[in-house]
Amino acid sequence: MSGHKMLFSGLKRWTSGRSRWISGLHDGFSPKVCIVGSGPAGFYTAQHLIKARQDVKVDIYERLPVPFGLVRFGVAPDHPEVKNVINTFTQTARHSRCSFYGNVDVGRDVSVEELRQAYHAVVLSYGAEGSRSMGVPGEDLAGVHPAKDFVGWYNGLPSCRELRPDLSCETAVILGQGNVALDVARVLLSPLDILKETDISQPALETLAESQVRRVLIVGRRGPMQIACTIKEIREMVNLPNTRPEMMAADFEGVAEALKDLPRPRKRLMELMLKTALEIPGEKEQRRRNEASHTWGFQFFRSPIEILADPERSRTAGIRLAVNRLEGSGDGAQAVLTGEVEDLTCGLVISSIGYKSLPIDPSLPFDSRKAIVPNNMGRVQQAAGLYCSGWLKTGPTGVIATTMNNSFDTARSVVEDMDSGTLDVSAARPGSQSVSALLEKRGVKPVTFSDWEKIDSVEMRRGEAVGKPREKLLTVEEMLQVARS
Repeated sequence: MSGHKMLFSGLKRWTSGRSRWISGLHDGFSPKVCIVGSGPAGFYTAQHLIKARQDVKVDIYERLPVPFGLVRFGVAPDHPEVKNVINTFTQTARHSRCSFYGNVDVGRDVSVEELRQAYHAVVLSYGAEGSRSMGVPGEDLAGVHPAKDFVGWYNGLPSCRELRPDLSCETAVILGQGNVALDVARVLLSPLDILKETDISQPALETLAESQVRRVLIVGRRGPMQIACTIKEIREMVNLPNTRPEMMAADFEGVAEALKDLPRPRKRLMELMLKTALEIPGEKEQRRRNEASHTWGFQFFRSPIEILADPERSRTAGIRLAVNRLEGSGDGAQAVLTGEVEDLTCGLVISSIGYKSLPIDPSLPFDSRKAIVPNNMGRVQQAAGLYCSGWLKTGPTGVIATTMNNSFDTARSVVEDMDSGTLDVSAARPGSQSVSALLEKRGVKPVTFSDWEKIDSVEMRRGEAVGKPREKLLTVEEMLQVARS
């Protein structure tokens, strides 16, 4: 072989070896991170990881065939602007270093341990799919629902489509005074014309069209100063067509005097509450209120002690409330029982006292009292390479922006651990390659992001046909059928 040829074949071997090495650098040796859950926490974690390191590959696993978690299934249908974050999440999902695997139930189809073997880091971001129990007699009667299920029902969550709430009663009681409680109240009292133009599920729309509910009471154990919702939600209630507020003036004693010491957002919220409860409205507003056929109101200083049954003991007929007084002031004020009780007649009770995370895998460290994965800045305690973000990390608090910040913090912890060597990313991990093989063996066929886009366009088309932004597919079977078409 001539020197030229030898040099050329040696060069060829060297360049093909080098390009293999480079592609190995980009592929086999890129740090692989897996995220469990595709709600805001999962997507914000992925977004930050991809941005922070140019070599990280992120795989997102989701139990349902559709992404976006509570943005799709939790945000009220008449709040479409809140759902705009889906555009950002879609950009992340389409990134060359991000992959989506829907229809994969981590804990059942594949274990957390198997994911930990396949990836350098595993981030648990699957949120809070349980509900806190009221712990009172009668809470399992027909006519009592956790807010999470009621919200899932009107938002088209497949597991809630059998809910069929009975709205043939006049009075509904919502326990809890956060934004979710106000969303539920608004949906129960909104004129049908408003709801018809949202992405509310068709069965929910049909049920609400027949609703006999005329009065909604939103009950809280503490006072107006401790209310957990935001001013936007109260303003929407105050301006809701065909409704008028009913409050007890006595509940607001001392509130006006306390205003001056409050931070501005809280002060504005209290001023709106005082105005709604105590001020005599102007002529136009008074006329509007007089003509309204539906009412709503906050009831403060009340705690549920029992759901009362009808004579056949088959369904809800009322609720027994303990009357409380407050000890202390501000956020730290505690509700203390006075010994007095009150009975309210109602046929529907919706408990909006908080979502709750559940453990998905027995190998997972889990604090069942706080219902979170014990962690430090998102690093799961006693489990190297395991992280958590979102409500699983903090408990169910705050709005989407809160989740965004806490997810970015977790992503920062992952990147810091990679940079410092605490997380060893020097050896290649197979990532989705080995997980896909496991899933195939177990007969699980994941849904990709482009499969989801098929579902998305079918839903949009169906919505367009009836004058809505979308008409959601309501069963996993239907979703899979479209995804695989």
